[in-house]
Amino acid sequence: MLPADARVRACRLQAPGPERAAPDAAAGAEYMSKYERAIVLMKALPRTDPRSFYQQANIHCAYCTGAYRQVGHPELPVQIHFSWLFFPYHRAYVYFFERIAGKLLGDPGFALPFWSWDVPEGMRMPPAFANSSSPLYDPLRNARHAPPKLVDLDFTGAEKNYTDEQQIMHNLRIMNKQMISSVSLASLFLGQPFHAGESDKPGPGTMEMYPHNTLHVWSGDISRPNNEDMGDNYSAGRDPLFYAHHANIDRLWEAWRHINNGTFHVDFTDHDWLNSSFLFYDEEAHLVRITVHDILDIRKLRYAYDGVGLPWLNARPPTTPNINTIKGGTLPGFIRFPISLNVALTVEVRRPHVLQNRPKKIIKEEVLVVENIETNGTNIIKFDVFVNAREYEKVEPSGREMAGSFVCLKHNDMDGSLTGKGVNTTMRVALDEILEDLGAKEDDNVTDFSSKTWKC
Repeated sequence: MLPADARVRACRLQAPGPERAAPDAAAGAEYMSKYERAIVLMKALPRTDPRSFYQQANIHCAYCTGAYRQVGHPELPVQIHFSWLFFPYHRAYVYFFERIAGKLLGDPGFALPFWSWDVPEGMRMPPAFANSSSPLYDPLRNARHAPPKLVDLDFTGAEKNYTDEQQIMHNLRIMNKQMISSVSLASLFLGQPFHAGESDKPGPGTMEMYPHNTLHVWSGDISRPNNEDMGDNYSAGRDPLFYAHHANIDRLWEAWRHINNGTFHVDFTDHDWLNSSFLFYDEEAHLVRITVHDILDIRKLRYAYDGVGLPWLNARPPTTPNINTIKGGTLPGFIRFPISLNVALTVEVRRPHVLQNRPKKIIKEEVLVVENIETNGTNIIKFDVFVNAREYEKVEPSGREMAGSFVCLKHNDMDGSLTGKGVNTTMRVALDEILEDLGAKEDDNVTDFSSKTWKC
């Protein structure tokens, strides 16, 4: 039974500075103190109470470490990352967390704040979370990333020497690639289909890999064995920042749907997706089951997002001047797979003629598929895929030639041991806009470069 009260996630969290939105668009001290109080009340509950902060964090842990098994297939685990379950699961998770908080506060209209790290005024960790005397503070974070440090949506463990203006520019261009250039299809944005009886982790969507995963790594304590808390799925829910981060991920799902007035981006209609379900505890500590279909319309869930601009809409990445695009050069030799990405790899990919000859209305998107990406789960992994750029080192993270990035968090057991759970998945990269901008739409082949793997 959904509550009759309406809630507005009206709080774009931002560091102190000029107000660039409507007066009620940024979270004030009173609002943030309410969230602080909710965390205090949740932590005060007995650990055995499913509404406690401890158990709420464990819910996320259980769904991402293989604790649950598929109905009718007990040999197969359920993993809510790396597939089309990522967005709906986290929407439902944050929704019930929000309802529990409202119940404990005696305020059924309470709405979680969201951290809008995708817009310039939100690209710093909100000050309330960096205050060591606040219940929202978590000591297991990267101390170097406290305000006024800007988020780096391409963070790879090392700090970049960008000015604030440069970092904001790169962040906006990365957002454009992940929200506009690469996501014309639901399978590219939401993730690959995951049907009952199939192995988990069929392939993540663009936003899950990068920058969702990147923000987890950026926030977590990189000096810890597992980059806790935010940097590992098993521990991420222990940080109050997690819920503000995922409220923004949920907001971006809504933004993706409504780009071009909702006529371009459409969710899956597959019944297996719509009928997929998750178990949560509600504000009365009752175990409830909710399906993907139940949570697609946030108006029925009675919350909304206060207006935040989308400055990345027109931040189309530029091509990189003065780099070798290989046209007319020597093509790479034969490569035998599988290979380890401990060095950069160059591969020629021939384009099927059918993609060049059929009308555009028939071919919705040309997609590069990187199959059977394997990691043992004990490291944070990142590699980048470039198109037609032999001198890929010259390409900035937001350069046009960088077609996509694969980012994978560590995948450990529920106890946080260093025993990793293996990952075998795929990566998909949309090519239409990239080939157009590179002047390669009529080429018979493209050359892909994968930079060597960064590990942590």
